[in-house]
This record gives sequence, structure tokens and C-alpha cells, in this order.
Amino acid sequence: MTNTLAAEVAPDLAEVAADAPRPAPPTIEVRDLTMGYGDRQVLRGVDFEVRAGEVFCLLGPNGAGKTTTVEILEGFRQRTGGTVRVLGVDPAAQPARLRERIGIVLQECGFPRQARVAELIDIWRAYYPNPLPLADLLALVELTEDRNAQVRRLSGGQRRRLDLALALAGNPDLIFLDEPTTGFDPESRRRCWAAIENLRTLGKTIVLTTHYLDEAERLADRLAILQGGRIQVAGTVRQVARQAACDTRITFTAPRRLRDGSLLPPDGLDVVVSGDSATCVTCHTASALRELLAWAHVNGLGDLDDLSVENPTLEDAYLQLVSEREAQ
Repeated sequence: MTNTLAAEVAPDLAEVAADAPRPAPPTIEVRDLTMGYGDRQVLRGVDFEVRAGEVFCLLGPNGAGKTTTVEILEGFRQRTGGTVRVLGVDPAAQPARLRERIGIVLQECGFPRQARVAELIDIWRAYYPNPLPLADLLALVELTEDRNAQVRRLSGGQRRRLDLALALAGNPDLIFLDEPTTGFDPESRRRCWAAIENLRTLGKTIVLTTHYLDEAERLADRLAILQGGRIQVAGTVRQVARQAACDTRITFTAPRRLRDGSLLPPDGLDVVVSGDSATCVTCHTASALRELLAWAHVNGLGDLDDLSVENPTLEDAYLQLVSEREAQ
């Protein structure tokens, strides 16, 4: 490109760059967060961010610092050090301004037992300048048919969904859910999950803490595991599983010759036969599959019956990471 042409093109390129959409800033940004109680250090330099419109899950064993972290984000606890920005503000400096834009579902909430569902939600709506319509709130949490029911007559799952409706009353941009399904039966848990997924479709940002790993795997776009006052790993479920170096399990029906020992499995693969089933545990899934299928073809076994690949779950990754950290 000649100097003259470059001079002509450069302003156009600058205009294109200026017009290009910029990534939205994180809804939550945490850098080098520390928190101590006397001589006890609970958080030791925590770093993570939560993107707009995602469900972000914070996991960790009891005492890891999850509750402390969330209370700092909500503006209810002062940090010892580090930088925290929530919806563009420091929660320690501007808690009142922040609380107008967030919703919080605590582990336990109490309501007047004689109050009715709709009237209680309406009372909460009156505290906010731009609340969500009552009908929309009831539909979001699947309580439309129970709008006239008294709180004392609600099941545990219904009361939890009422908690969620109250947290959403002010149409918040960010919602904190602390152990939202603790003690639920399976049906109640799934209905609560459906309510949370409804929020995702509205573009709400959600921070979730839970001890149920299947819940985190179902709901979270990204997650972080907090242990020992630090984030040990963060990312999507698949990214966390890869960082934990968890193995994949390949299973198939063991051919008769493999069961009776007249045929050996492929060299280099750890294949274990138990009854009619054969299992290969590997961290190299694609190459192991190729070797197994080539071995079956060469030995006239045809297709391997009931061949399945089981990827590592979040529970596999979590237990491995936590046990490794405790062993250090």
C-alpha cells in the first residue's frame, strides 16, 4: 500500500473501529479481594467477574468464604482490601444506590403468615420507582393460581418462589440467590429452576450459591470454585472439568473373546472388563475411540455394542479439585 493510499484509507478504518460495538462492561468485577476477621484471613486475593445476562455460580465447601464474598458484593459487609465494582459502583461506598438495582433471595425469609401472595408482592412493589407488573411477577414464579393463597398455606417450594417474586419486585438488573432450593423435593426444585431460567430469558444477571452440583451444572453459564479463600478454578462446566484433568469413561458391551481372555484389548488403553461390560478410562477421548473401533474392525468384532462416552461431570471436577486442595 502506498503512503498516499494508506493516508486515504486510515481515516475510514478509524471510523469503522469507532463504530464497532464495544463489549459490555462486567456486571461484577472483583480484583484482589481480601477479608479478615482479626487474625483469621477468610478471603486471600479473590479475582473474578460476572458478565451481563449470565447465571454465575459460586461453589465451595463450607467455610470457603462464599457468604462473605456475596455479602461484600451486596453491600452488607465491608471488605479489608481489594477492588469491587457492582453495576459500576463500589458497594461499600454507595449501598443505597446499589440496592435499588439488585434483588436478594436469602437462605431463609419470613413473612406474615396471614398475608396473601398478591398483596404481599404489591407491598414490596410499592417500595420501588419502576416495579414489575404484579401479573408478570406471578407468572415468572408460577404463582398465578396461588395469588389469593395465604402464606401459611403455601408449601416450602411455593414460599421459595414467593421469595424470588419479592426479590424481583423492583425489576432489578442483578439478582443474588443464596441456596435457593435447600430442602426441596425434586418437583419443587425443578419448578424453582424453571423460574430461574425464566429470568435468564429476560436478560437478568444472576449470582447463585448452591451445594447442589447438579443444580449448578443445569443453571450456570459459568462458575467459580472458592476454597481456602481463593478462586481455585473458574469457567464453564467443560472448562472446569478440563482444568481438573478429569477422565472420560468409554463403555461398551464386552465381546465374548474379551471376556474369556482369548482376545486382549488394544495396547496402551486401560480397558477393564466387569461381567458383560467393558470400560476404558482416558483423558484422550478421540484417539481412544479411534483405537477401540480399529481394534474391533481388525478382530472381526463389527460395531461395539452399546458404545457410549460419558464426559466428566461437574461433580467429578469439583470433588477432584477440592480433594487435591485439601491434600496440599
